Amino acid sequence: MSLKRIDAADITDNPFSLIGEDWMLITSGTLDSHNMMTASWGGLGILWHKPVSYIFIRPQRHTFNFVESNDVYTLNFMDEKHRNALKYCGSHSGRDVNKTVETGLTPVESENGCVYFEESRLVIECKTIYYQDIDPAHFLSPDIEKLYNNDYHRMYVGEVIQCLSTEG
Repeated sequence: MSLKRIDAADITDNPFSLIGEDWMLITSGTLDSHNMMTASWGGLGILWHKPVSYIFIRPQRHTFNFVESNDVYTLNFMDEKHRNALKYCGSHSGRDVNKTVETGLTPVESENGCVYFEESRLVIECKTIYYQDIDPAHFLSPDIEKLYNNDYHRMYVGEVIQCLSTEG
């Protein structure tokens, strides 16, 4: 599949199904050293007059270190035929295995130096502009705490700097 640059406003996917059902690979790093993780929490929207994504990563995840030490990350969305790769990346740590090799995904370097995957049907590349650690003192619904075991996420807000799509 050939990816072409599109404007963020031209993304036609429903963000609720795109992230919550289809899942995404959050990827950061370079061709020589990168990691990715599967995620189904996050969002897309407008903040501070900019198109943004917001993602959540627990500090114990290997990808956390890559997002912390690089200012750009990609969100990679794939067709259903790559569901097993997404499952693998969500259940194995990059500390223990080379997920790129194990899944057979093809890393590509973006013009901003970050990695995305050739198999993606949609890539959203973001520059981190803000982060905030989740503070359980601010949970207003008691059922949220049940999702945690004192392992709270860090939320990252990234300005969308490039979108690539097989459509367009």
